[in-house]
Amino acid sequence: MARPAKRPKPSVPDSIKTALTAKADHFIETVLRPVRIVPPEPGAHFNHITDFRVKWHGNYFYFISLYACPGPNAISPTFESKFARMEYRGDGKFDLSFHRHTGEWVGLYEGLSDDGCLKAIQEDPWFRT
Repeated sequence: MARPAKRPKPSVPDSIKTALTAKADHFIETVLRPVRIVPPEPGAHFNHITDFRVKWHGNYFYFISLYACPGPNAISPTFESKFARMEYRGDGKFDLSFHRHTGEWVGLYEGLSDDGCLKAIQEDPWFRT
């Protein structure tokens, strides 16, 4: 049985990459850092978020949590974990997915604007890190 041909993925214009990166950096500064970075209790040996960053890879835009591992048995003093992925679909629209603990990306929203994606990341509990 023949499969239908896959649609080619649209390339992301540099203007969209630049604008979204600037919006995301502002979003991290004003929304994620103040709300989701909580200092650990003294003497705690649990992983905790220390910062956030974003990264483009092809037509995917990732939100990444940076963690500290203060425990004496930590394999590494820090690690990163991607928690949200925006996939560019063309015409300024994105599909938004969250990252499951199994390593799978699960799509929740289709055809959102960049502002719609940022609002969902802020409000939807699936994007809590």
